[in-house]
Amino acid sequence: MRRTVWMMAVLLGAAGCASAPETDMSDLGFDMGRVSQAESARLAARFADKPLGSVQNPVRADMPAGQQAYLRRLRCSDGRAPGFGRIGSFGAGPYGSIIDGYSVSCGGSSPAQSEIYMDMYHAGHVEAAAVPGFTIVP
Repeated sequence: MRRTVWMMAVLLGAAGCASAPETDMSDLGFDMGRVSQAESARLAARFADKPLGSVQNPVRADMPAGQQAYLRRLRCSDGRAPGFGRIGSFGAGPYGSIIDGYSVSCGGSSPAQSEIYMDMYHAGHVEAAAVPGFTIVP
């Protein structure tokens, strides 16, 4: 029994040391940590031709609280706040950090159902623009 426990500990420890190869993000000019406001703005210009809230141009936010604050400020076509829930992480986005996806719904209004992608690693950033189909309150 002790040998089995010891073997499990060794195997789990070895598995914890394995990691996926890192993506070289040096061409974007930053590391995998939080992005400063200045760097975030500079990089955002590269993705501005893609729809805001898409995988190619995720909404920038400051941590999970910033993501939720943004979603609470959105308004459906009838002026009411949509319902939303996190649907998961979707790997590295265009800024090089993990992006999260949210399911957003406007019951009885439009857009009926949307997916909005967000990048929470933008220190101090508060997005002022609404994703397509929505309006936003300050």
